[in-house]
Amino acid sequence: MRYLFKTRYEQDLRVRRHGGDLFWYGLLAAIMLVLPMLAGEFYVGELAGVFVFAIAGVGLMLLIGYTGLGSLGHAAFLGIGAYTNAVLLAQGVPFALTLPAAGIVTALAGIAIGVPTLRMSGLYLAIATLAFGGIMANVFSKWTVTGGFDGFAVPTPSILGVRLSGVWGTYYASLAVLIFVLWLVTNIMRSPLGRALVAIRDSEISAQSMGINLALYKSIAFAISAGITGLAGAMFAHYVRFLAPDAFDILLSIQFVTIVFVGGLGSLHGAIFGALFVRLLPQPIAIVRDDLPFGIGRLPGLEPSLFGLFLVLFILFEPGGIYGRWLKLKQYFLSFPMYKRSTFKRQKSYMKTERLR
Repeated sequence: MRYLFKTRYEQDLRVRRHGGDLFWYGLLAAIMLVLPMLAGEFYVGELAGVFVFAIAGVGLMLLIGYTGLGSLGHAAFLGIGAYTNAVLLAQGVPFALTLPAAGIVTALAGIAIGVPTLRMSGLYLAIATLAFGGIMANVFSKWTVTGGFDGFAVPTPSILGVRLSGVWGTYYASLAVLIFVLWLVTNIMRSPLGRALVAIRDSEISAQSMGINLALYKSIAFAISAGITGLAGAMFAHYVRFLAPDAFDILLSIQFVTIVFVGGLGSLHGAIFGALFVRLLPQPIAIVRDDLPFGIGRLPGLEPSLFGLFLVLFILFEPGGIYGRWLKLKQYFLSFPMYKRSTFKRQKSYMKTERLR
């Protein structure tokens, strides 16, 4: 068992807790770099899709998990980033400029939806973002710039003369963007901005009494979350190679919400685990679909129904998600045989200050 003794305030601001983090994450990065050389094209493509969804999951995690603001319109932000990147590439703009442009344009769209909904929260905010997603779906399908219902073919980008063609190019580009996004959000959460967002999530009344401008910080949270999702959209465009307006529907937004809750609310690790779950779940469903009794496998909407079922089950029985369950297993083996079953049970009594939540 490893015990961390903190003797300086700077220890709370470090990205890594101890030397073990540097070793294990470095080993994981090395495995991710070498894996495409050993795995087949199908598996590399699936992992590239996981990376794209993980980027979007990190963006939504910043909004839901760290700020406490719900959203059902992040599929629209993904579409804005995807179309911005694809249209600029078609105009001859280099990929090194189209990628940040996709994030910036989507961040501006996040501000546009975040400012009018500042006084909303909970279900009302989710409905407002859902309406925004419906508006953008009509824009994607009827605007001639995006190709309308005919779709838009995504040009193959290149960096320093190297074309990012095939699943291997998408894999390494998505991995690089994911690492950058994780580094960015990790540093944001260590900054005063991140602490203010967490304070808003825990109690808006307490945060406002401490001098935190709720309107300003909520708008910033929407902008950063949308910008990160726009980067995911840019990589999503190269992953699918052809953009169609019906790809950015409510089901995609529900999948993003599933990533956050199933992976583990309020954790960047949870965004990665949730992306793995959401992207890889359709594969076993396709395998066992024909063997299900009573024709269940042939029912339309089987996949969305299972996503909703897993989401409800995790909320009821494992609110901490996959990452929360991993922490419990880790604590069990670290404290064995002194582990107590009541370690993670929710207390029945609360402090007076917690009643404001």
